[in-house]
Amino acid sequence: MADKTASLTDAVKSHIRDGDTVFIAGFGHAVPFALGHEILRQNIKDLTLCRAGTDILFDLMIAAGAVKKVIFGYLGNPGIGLGHAFRRAVKEGKIEYEDWTNFAMILRLHAARLGVPFLPSRILQLGDMPKALPDLKFMDCPYTGEKLACIPALKPDVAIVHAQAADRNGNIQFYGIDGDTVEGALASDKIIVSVEQLLEPEQIAQAPERTRIPAHRVSAVCEVPFGAHPSYVEGYYGRDDEHFYAYDKAGRDAETLQTYLKEWVFDCPTRDQYLETIGAKKLSALKAQSSGRMP
Repeated sequence: MADKTASLTDAVKSHIRDGDTVFIAGFGHAVPFALGHEILRQNIKDLTLCRAGTDILFDLMIAAGAVKKVIFGYLGNPGIGLGHAFRRAVKEGKIEYEDWTNFAMILRLHAARLGVPFLPSRILQLGDMPKALPDLKFMDCPYTGEKLACIPALKPDVAIVHAQAADRNGNIQFYGIDGDTVEGALASDKIIVSVEQLLEPEQIAQAPERTRIPAHRVSAVCEVPFGAHPSYVEGYYGRDDEHFYAYDKAGRDAETLQTYLKEWVFDCPTRDQYLETIGAKKLSALKAQSSGRMP
Protein backbone atom coordinates (compact mmCIF):
# COMPACT_ATOMS: atom_id res chain seq x y z
CA MET A 1 0.00 0.00 0.00
CA ALA A 2 1.03 3.62 -0.47
CA ASP A 3 2.97 5.55 2.14
CA LYS A 4 0.56 8.27 3.31
CA THR A 5 2.81 10.03 5.81
CA ALA A 6 3.16 13.78 5.45
CA SER A 7 4.14 16.82 7.45
CA LEU A 8 1.40 18.92 9.03
CA THR A 9 2.11 21.64 6.50
CA ASP A 10 1.87 19.37 3.47
CA ALA A 11 -1.19 17.47 4.72
CA VAL A 12 -3.20 20.67 5.18
CA LYS A 13 -1.89 22.35 2.03
CA SER A 14 -2.72 19.33 -0.12
CA HIS A 15 -6.18 18.51 1.17
CA ILE A 16 -7.98 21.59 2.56
CA ARG A 17 -9.22 24.48 0.46
CA ASP A 18 -10.97 27.80 1.08
CA GLY A 19 -14.69 27.21 1.45
CA ASP A 20 -14.46 23.55 2.51
CA THR A 21 -16.80 21.96 5.03
CA VAL A 22 -14.50 20.52 7.70
CA PHE A 23 -15.45 17.96 10.33
CA ILE A 24 -13.29 18.55 13.41
CA ALA A 25 -13.04 15.37 15.48
CA GLY A 26 -12.47 14.97 19.20
CA PHE A 27 -15.22 14.66 21.80
CA GLY A 28 -13.23 16.40 24.55
CA HIS A 29 -10.65 13.68 23.93
CA ALA A 30 -8.05 13.78 21.13
CA VAL A 31 -9.09 17.13 19.65
CA PRO A 32 -6.88 17.82 16.57
CA PHE A 33 -5.42 21.13 17.74
CA ALA A 34 -2.17 20.76 15.78
CA LEU A 35 -4.05 20.35 12.49
CA GLY A 36 -6.41 23.21 13.39
CA HIS A 37 -3.53 25.53 14.18
CA GLU A 38 -1.88 24.65 10.86
CA ILE A 39 -5.09 25.56 9.00
CA LEU A 40 -4.91 28.99 10.64
CA ARG A 41 -1.23 29.47 9.84
CA GLN A 42 -1.97 28.73 6.18
CA ASN A 43 -4.70 31.39 6.24
CA ILE A 44 -7.40 29.10 4.84
CA LYS A 45 -10.72 30.97 4.87
CA ASP A 46 -14.51 30.69 4.54
CA LEU A 47 -14.68 27.29 6.22
CA THR A 48 -17.81 25.60 7.46
CA LEU A 49 -16.97 23.68 10.64
CA CYS A 50 -19.15 20.85 11.91
CA ARG A 51 -19.47 18.24 14.65
CA ALA A 52 -21.82 17.39 17.54
CA GLY A 53 -20.18 18.69 20.73
CA THR A 54 -17.40 21.13 19.90
CA ASP A 55 -14.27 22.18 21.76
CA ILE A 56 -12.43 25.50 22.03
CA LEU A 57 -10.75 24.81 18.68
CA PHE A 58 -13.99 25.92 16.98
CA ASP A 59 -14.02 29.15 18.98
CA LEU A 60 -10.33 29.75 18.29
CA MET A 61 -10.77 29.31 14.53
CA ILE A 62 -13.73 31.70 14.60
CA ALA A 63 -11.58 34.27 16.43
CA ALA A 64 -8.90 33.91 13.75
CA GLY A 65 -11.39 34.76 10.99
CA ALA A 66 -11.21 31.38 9.23
CA VAL A 67 -14.89 30.44 9.61
CA LYS A 68 -18.01 31.55 7.75
CA LYS A 69 -20.42 28.99 9.25
CA VAL A 70 -20.69 26.43 12.04
CA ILE A 71 -23.01 23.42 12.23
CA PHE A 72 -23.13 21.91 15.71
CA GLY A 73 -25.01 20.42 18.63
CA TYR A 74 -23.03 22.31 21.29
CA LEU A 75 -20.40 25.03 20.99
CA GLY A 76 -18.39 26.24 23.96
CA ASN A 77 -15.55 25.53 26.36
CA PRO A 78 -16.35 22.04 27.75
CA GLY A 79 -16.83 21.98 31.50
CA ILE A 80 -16.03 25.69 31.79
CA GLY A 81 -18.41 27.88 29.85
CA LEU A 82 -19.19 29.75 26.68
CA GLY A 83 -17.50 30.18 23.34
CA HIS A 84 -16.89 33.90 23.60
CA ALA A 85 -15.58 34.47 20.07
CA PHE A 86 -18.57 32.60 18.67
CA ARG A 87 -21.02 34.69 20.69
CA ARG A 88 -19.38 37.92 19.53
CA ALA A 89 -19.42 36.77 15.89
CA VAL A 90 -23.13 35.89 16.07
CA LYS A 91 -23.99 39.19 17.78
CA GLU A 92 -22.08 41.13 15.14
CA GLY A 93 -23.60 39.15 12.25
CA LYS A 94 -20.22 37.83 11.11
CA ILE A 95 -21.01 34.13 11.11
CA GLU A 96 -23.77 31.77 10.02
CA TYR A 97 -24.79 28.88 12.23
CA GLU A 98 -27.05 25.84 12.43
CA ASP A 99 -27.85 24.75 15.98
CA TRP A 100 -28.94 21.10 15.92
CA THR A 101 -28.95 18.61 18.79
CA ASN A 102 -25.98 16.31 19.44
CA PHE A 103 -28.01 13.25 18.45
CA ALA A 104 -29.29 14.94 15.29
CA MET A 105 -25.70 15.74 14.28
CA ILE A 106 -24.69 12.10 14.71
CA LEU A 107 -27.66 11.04 12.58
CA ARG A 108 -26.68 13.56 9.89
CA LEU A 109 -23.14 12.21 9.74
CA HIS A 110 -24.32 8.60 9.87
CA ALA A 111 -26.64 9.22 6.92
CA ALA A 112 -23.70 10.55 4.90
CA ARG A 113 -21.60 7.55 5.92
CA LEU A 114 -24.38 5.23 4.72
CA GLY A 115 -24.76 7.17 1.48
CA VAL A 116 -28.45 8.00 2.03
CA PRO A 117 -29.98 11.49 1.81
CA PHE A 118 -31.63 11.40 5.25
CA LEU A 119 -32.56 9.23 8.20
CA PRO A 120 -36.04 9.16 9.77
CA SER A 121 -36.30 9.89 13.47
CA ARG A 122 -38.75 10.80 16.20
CA ILE A 123 -36.59 13.71 17.40
CA LEU A 124 -36.96 17.45 16.62
CA GLN A 125 -40.75 17.54 16.60
CA LEU A 126 -41.37 19.60 19.74
CA GLY A 127 -40.30 23.03 20.97
CA ASP A 128 -38.87 25.89 18.93
CA MET A 129 -35.83 24.14 17.38
CA PRO A 130 -37.64 22.68 14.32
CA LYS A 131 -38.71 26.16 13.20
CA ALA A 132 -35.08 27.33 13.26
CA LEU A 133 -33.85 24.51 11.00
CA PRO A 134 -34.84 25.31 7.40
CA ASP A 135 -33.49 21.99 6.04
CA LEU A 136 -35.61 19.92 8.42
CA LYS A 137 -38.56 18.16 6.78
CA PHE A 138 -41.14 15.64 7.93
CA MET A 139 -42.74 12.52 6.53
CA ASP A 140 -45.42 9.97 7.31
CA CYS A 141 -43.94 6.54 7.94
CA PRO A 142 -45.05 4.24 5.06
CA TYR A 143 -45.43 1.37 7.53
CA THR A 144 -47.13 2.92 10.56
CA GLY A 145 -48.34 6.34 9.42
CA GLU A 146 -46.36 7.92 12.28
CA LYS A 147 -45.01 11.42 11.70
CA LEU A 148 -41.20 11.35 11.58
CA ALA A 149 -38.52 14.00 11.19
CA CYS A 150 -36.22 13.61 8.18
CA ILE A 151 -32.69 14.29 9.43
CA PRO A 152 -30.64 15.35 6.35
CA ALA A 153 -27.23 13.89 5.61
CA LEU A 154 -24.19 16.06 6.25
CA LYS A 155 -21.17 15.10 4.16
CA PRO A 156 -18.02 17.12 4.98
CA ASP A 157 -15.35 17.72 2.36
CA VAL A 158 -12.62 16.76 4.81
CA ALA A 159 -12.25 15.50 8.37
CA ILE A 160 -9.33 16.35 10.64
CA VAL A 161 -8.69 13.76 13.33
CA HIS A 162 -6.14 13.09 16.07
CA ALA A 163 -5.56 9.51 17.19
CA GLN A 164 -3.11 7.41 19.15
CA ALA A 165 -1.24 5.54 16.43
CA ALA A 166 -1.09 4.57 12.77
CA ASP A 167 1.15 2.82 10.29
CA ARG A 168 2.57 4.54 7.22
CA ASN A 169 -0.21 3.11 5.08
CA GLY A 170 -2.77 5.09 7.09
CA ASN A 171 -4.43 2.44 9.24
CA ILE A 172 -5.57 4.57 12.18
CA GLN A 173 -5.82 3.16 15.69
CA PHE A 174 -8.08 5.01 18.09
CA TYR A 175 -9.31 4.05 21.54
CA GLY A 176 -10.98 5.82 24.43
CA ILE A 177 -13.95 8.19 24.18
CA ASP A 178 -14.70 8.87 20.53
CA GLY A 179 -18.10 10.61 20.49
CA ASP A 180 -18.81 11.16 16.78
CA THR A 181 -15.13 11.10 15.74
CA VAL A 182 -15.23 7.89 13.73
CA GLU A 183 -18.72 8.58 12.37
CA GLY A 184 -17.75 12.05 11.16
CA ALA A 185 -14.45 10.89 9.68
CA LEU A 186 -16.04 8.09 7.67
CA ALA A 187 -18.80 10.45 6.49
CA SER A 188 -16.21 12.78 4.93
CA ASP A 189 -14.74 12.72 1.43
CA LYS A 190 -11.17 13.05 2.76
CA ILE A 191 -9.60 12.28 6.14
CA ILE A 192 -6.41 13.85 7.51
CA VAL A 193 -5.07 12.34 10.71
CA SER A 194 -2.35 13.35 13.16
CA VAL A 195 -1.16 10.64 15.55
CA GLU A 196 0.97 10.41 18.65
CA GLN A 197 3.23 7.82 17.03
CA LEU A 198 3.77 5.84 13.86
CA LEU A 199 4.05 2.07 14.26
CA GLU A 200 5.07 -0.71 11.93
CA PRO A 201 2.23 -2.50 10.11
CA GLU A 202 3.06 -5.65 12.07
CA GLN A 203 2.44 -3.80 15.34
CA ILE A 204 -0.87 -2.40 14.09
CA ALA A 205 -1.93 -5.90 13.04
CA GLN A 206 -1.45 -7.19 16.59
CA ALA A 207 -4.51 -5.22 17.77
CA PRO A 208 -6.87 -5.06 14.77
CA GLU A 209 -9.83 -4.08 16.96
CA ARG A 210 -8.17 -0.71 17.57
CA THR A 211 -8.03 0.18 13.87
CA ARG A 212 -11.12 2.37 13.61
CA ILE A 213 -10.32 4.15 10.34
CA PRO A 214 -8.93 1.93 7.55
CA ALA A 215 -6.05 2.97 5.33
CA HIS A 216 -8.06 3.14 2.11
CA ARG A 217 -10.13 6.02 3.53
CA VAL A 218 -7.19 8.11 4.78
CA SER A 219 -5.66 10.88 2.68
CA ALA A 220 -2.68 11.73 4.90
CA VAL A 221 -1.24 10.83 8.30
CA CYS A 222 1.19 12.95 10.32
CA GLU A 223 3.21 11.95 13.39
CA VAL A 224 2.64 14.76 15.89
CA PRO A 225 3.36 14.02 19.57
CA PHE A 226 1.08 16.09 21.82
CA GLY A 227 -0.91 16.94 18.70
CA ALA A 228 -4.12 17.19 20.71
CA HIS A 229 -2.89 19.51 23.47
CA PRO A 230 -4.57 21.09 25.44
CA SER A 231 -7.09 18.21 25.23
CA TYR A 232 -6.02 14.76 26.39
CA VAL A 233 -5.16 11.53 24.61
CA GLU A 234 -6.01 8.24 26.30
CA GLY A 235 -2.82 6.35 27.08
CA TYR A 236 -0.47 9.28 26.41
CA TYR A 237 -1.27 12.41 28.46
CA GLY A 238 -3.95 14.15 30.48
CA ARG A 239 -6.06 17.23 29.86
CA ASP A 240 -4.43 20.61 30.46
CA ASP A 241 -7.27 22.10 32.50
CA GLU A 242 -5.27 25.24 33.29
CA HIS A 243 -4.99 25.97 29.58
CA PHE A 244 -8.76 25.70 29.09
CA TYR A 245 -9.35 28.11 32.00
CA ALA A 246 -6.75 30.48 30.55
CA TYR A 247 -8.51 30.34 27.18
CA ASP A 248 -11.81 31.21 28.84
CA LYS A 249 -10.21 34.25 30.45
CA ALA A 250 -8.53 35.35 27.20
CA GLY A 251 -11.65 34.77 25.15
CA ARG A 252 -13.72 37.28 27.11
CA ASP A 253 -11.92 40.15 25.36
CA ALA A 254 -11.35 40.21 21.58
CA GLU A 255 -7.93 41.89 21.78
CA THR A 256 -6.69 39.54 24.48
CA LEU A 257 -7.79 36.60 22.37
CA GLN A 258 -5.74 37.91 19.46
CA THR A 259 -2.74 37.96 21.78
CA TYR A 260 -3.48 34.32 22.64
CA LEU A 261 -3.60 33.45 18.93
CA LYS A 262 -0.26 35.13 18.35
CA GLU A 263 1.42 33.32 21.24
CA TRP A 264 0.00 29.83 20.70
CA VAL A 265 -0.51 29.68 16.92
CA PHE A 266 1.27 32.24 14.79
CA ASP A 267 4.44 32.52 16.87
CA CYS A 268 4.73 28.70 16.89
CA PRO A 269 5.29 27.82 13.21
CA THR A 270 6.44 24.32 14.14
CA ARG A 271 5.04 21.87 16.67
CA ASP A 272 8.42 21.73 18.41
CA GLN A 273 8.13 25.46 19.10
CA TYR A 274 4.61 24.91 20.41
CA LEU A 275 5.92 22.26 22.83
CA GLU A 276 8.66 24.65 23.95
CA THR A 277 5.94 27.20 24.72
CA ILE A 278 4.14 24.64 26.89
CA GLY A 279 7.40 23.79 28.69
CA ALA A 280 9.02 20.51 29.66
CA LYS A 281 7.70 20.65 33.23
CA LYS A 282 4.08 20.91 32.11
CA LEU A 283 4.51 18.20 29.46
CA SER A 284 5.96 15.87 32.08
CA ALA A 285 3.05 16.56 34.43
CA LEU A 286 0.52 15.85 31.66
CA LYS A 287 2.23 12.56 30.82
CA ALA A 288 2.01 11.59 34.47
CA GLN A 289 -1.79 11.96 34.28
CA SER A 290 -2.01 9.31 31.57
CA SER A 291 -3.66 5.95 32.14
CA GLY A 292 -0.63 4.34 30.50
CA ARG A 293 -2.85 2.31 28.19
CA MET A 294 -0.67 2.43 25.07
CA PRO A 295 -0.42 0.20 21.97
